[in-house]
Amino acid sequence: MIDEKLLNYFEGFLTDKRKVLFKKVLENRTRHFTVVLEDIYQAHNASAVVRTCDIFGVQDVHAIENKYNNKVSRHVAKGSQKWLNQYRYREDGDNTKECLEDLKAKGYQIIATTPHNDSCLLQDFDITKKSAFVFGVEAEGVSDYVKENADGFLKIPMVGFTESLNISVAAAIVLQDVTTKLRNSNTDWQLSKEEKDVLYFDWVKKTIKNVDKIEERYYQNNS
Repeated sequence: MIDEKLLNYFEGFLTDKRKVLFKKVLENRTRHFTVVLEDIYQAHNASAVVRTCDIFGVQDVHAIENKYNNKVSRHVAKGSQKWLNQYRYREDGDNTKECLEDLKAKGYQIIATTPHNDSCLLQDFDITKKSAFVFGVEAEGVSDYVKENADGFLKIPMVGFTESLNISVAAAIVLQDVTTKLRNSNTDWQLSKEEKDVLYFDWVKKTIKNVDKIEERYYQNNS
């Protein structure tokens, strides 16, 4: 439960412009789609994807770390990582399996982005289903486990000699396309009021310097 009185107190540290911006951004946030990064070892690529998720309103990013640590470059991400929920699967074990099972339990279909024989072209993708788009490690692509356990495959149409795109470019193309179609559809894609309230409170706190000390002082004065 959110302490409404504490939230009102925190809001006093924000400008009206900032509060309006938070509410506006929340109206365009979604968990209908999510992104999974599997073993992305180049920080600038992972960071660019995180930035893309923020730009197109995808709230959650899942990072699978079997071989490599998923690192975010603040220079590339431009602070976007602060506004997203990021989940890391990095325990000693089968992290890919854990991530996919977790997402399936939450109602997501697993969509591997790969030029697979059965891949659906981006323009034909059904945006009505909750989907987790899996982007694989540079050069190698998604793992065999992802391919074997995916509910579907997605590819971007290409007509040149080159058969692959940089992961950050591919993610941007996919997310721009599917989120635009989603917002122009009758699909229920927005966050619930409770989800918006939780994120708003979190964003407010992240905006305030020394917020922990301010919160401590608030409770001392109101106990």
